[in-house]
Amino acid sequence: MLASNGVKKAVITGGAGFIGSNLSRALVNAGWETHLIDTDPSFRRDSLPKEAVLHEIDIRSTDAIQAIFTGADVVFHTAAIPRVPYSIEHPVETTDHNVTGTVSVLTAAARAKVRRVVYSASGSAYGGQTTLPLIETMATNPVNPYGLQKYVGELFTKLWSETYGIETVSLRYFNVYGSGMDPNGPYALAIGKFALARKNNEPITIFGDGTVTRDFTHVDDVVRANLLAAESTKIGKGEVINIGAGRQTSIKALADMFGGEIVYDAARIEAHDSLADNRKAKELLGWEPKVTLEEGIAALKKEYGIA
Repeated sequence: MLASNGVKKAVITGGAGFIGSNLSRALVNAGWETHLIDTDPSFRRDSLPKEAVLHEIDIRSTDAIQAIFTGADVVFHTAAIPRVPYSIEHPVETTDHNVTGTVSVLTAAARAKVRRVVYSASGSAYGGQTTLPLIETMATNPVNPYGLQKYVGELFTKLWSETYGIETVSLRYFNVYGSGMDPNGPYALAIGKFALARKNNEPITIFGDGTVTRDFTHVDDVVRANLLAAESTKIGKGEVINIGAGRQTSIKALADMFGGEIVYDAARIEAHDSLADNRKAKELLGWEPKVTLEEGIAALKKEYGIA
């Protein structure tokens, strides 16, 4: 579907967020008419592309976002209240945003006759598993509210395709990091917090014994997956696709990449290990990760002025 000016129109919910802001720049550079929806864009307002139209609206305002969706070819639903610890402490608030908000986005998109919705899902839906790598055919086993909320979003996304005829796909991200991530606050991602600690010559804090493993995926690769998911002719029926680097790294090994002193704190409620099987992404999207963890950490250290 083309916008009134003859170019494709895209809408990003959570457009001022970490992934959304990176995606917005890629869409603008690719020539899309780009609209961003966010309730608190202040953190990144100055870094958002000037060509993108910013709408300060809550995604649970279905009628309001439907008006913005009208004429759009693709909606990228990245909006969420993220972070596992926050979801444990605030289950009602996060469920309202992450589940009800997703239903609102899907409803508005169907009513506006958007061609496709690309949903930002999460590898946390796998939860505790005894077998690695994590493959999409596995039964999910979320171990915290956030993982459950994101999984329920996948179910709604698939149902909307079956019931309302709108094309959908869910991309399960694995520990996304890179330029533009927020290193501040108690719920910041480990890589951002590690970088900030090193920049400030403070100890790096590891929760648990450091043996927890994660599959760290660079935001540039995630953005590329979204662009491919918007256009692929092999998807659109609510498929779930892992977007992960396919490499397992312990938190201790990650901390060692930054160097400096390490201190340990109590372990958190989370899955112990994570590793994505990304073969389905290659098959359906033609996607493979390009940025290695060493390259990504080196770029972040340069960005933060870390020797």
